[in-house]
Amino acid sequence: MGLQFTKMHGIGNDYIYFDCTKENPIVDPNRLSIKLSQYHFGVGADGIVMILPSDVADFKMRMFNADGSEGKMCGNATRCIGKFVYDRGLTDKTQLTLETLSGIKHLTLTLNNEKVSCVSVDMGIPEFESRKIPVLSDTEEFIAKEITVLGKTSEATCVSMGNPHCVIFTTAVDELPLEKIGPSYENNEIFPERVNTEFVEIIDNKTLKMRVWERGSGETFACGTGACAVVAAAVRSGISPRGKNITVLLRGGNLTIQYRHDNHIIMTGSANFVYDGNLLMED
Repeated sequence: MGLQFTKMHGIGNDYIYFDCTKENPIVDPNRLSIKLSQYHFGVGADGIVMILPSDVADFKMRMFNADGSEGKMCGNATRCIGKFVYDRGLTDKTQLTLETLSGIKHLTLTLNNEKVSCVSVDMGIPEFESRKIPVLSDTEEFIAKEITVLGKTSEATCVSMGNPHCVIFTTAVDELPLEKIGPSYENNEIFPERVNTEFVEIIDNKTLKMRVWERGSGETFACGTGACAVVAAAVRSGISPRGKNITVLLRGGNLTIQYRHDNHIIMTGSANFVYDGNLLMED
């Protein structure tokens, strides 16, 4: 017998999921994520996710990027975990708590024909304080401040959703050469823990189009925490209204984000199974 896994995606943000609730056979998740994330030599994914028991919540999540680094939080993975644990009979709850490295997240599952059709996640309160993101700055917050990358200066707003984000409002996002510019943002010296970078085109005040360069994974089809960071930045900048549903258009699909008046951000979107598999590791 090999190692059982399930491939899932949240609007194109795809991970390899392991049910470790009864036993945890994964000794070196960092190395495993690097190996399996390669599309031509492994399963192919943005990383791996382990679903574990928790002492403080219903379940615990650990997620690893394609480069083997461990991430504190992944919004799309939280939704996929919600679908996994309910549809696979690990719980009968439709209100769940999930332990992550960025705190406990609260999930609400919406059912259709006794299967999870979408998941809403309370992503918590966005953090704008520079030192907590972290971003090196001479100001308490990094809001609409200039950043120069590859000789081009843009305005950026930095925010943490449990992981660091740099949001840049721009135009014609489909034409941006992310493979060229993304790494230079990710590894910019002002971000001591690297950064996820969102490039955002304003369609209207309730519709934002986004591409994302994720630290450790490169461009992905979607990023849940990134979509939340984008809406937080848009509300803070006066672009979008607080307390209203904002549609974020990503390469893999759409997310609905609401920055509530109590400062919590609610993310709602789909989660999908792709296939189950059995890993026969040769080395």
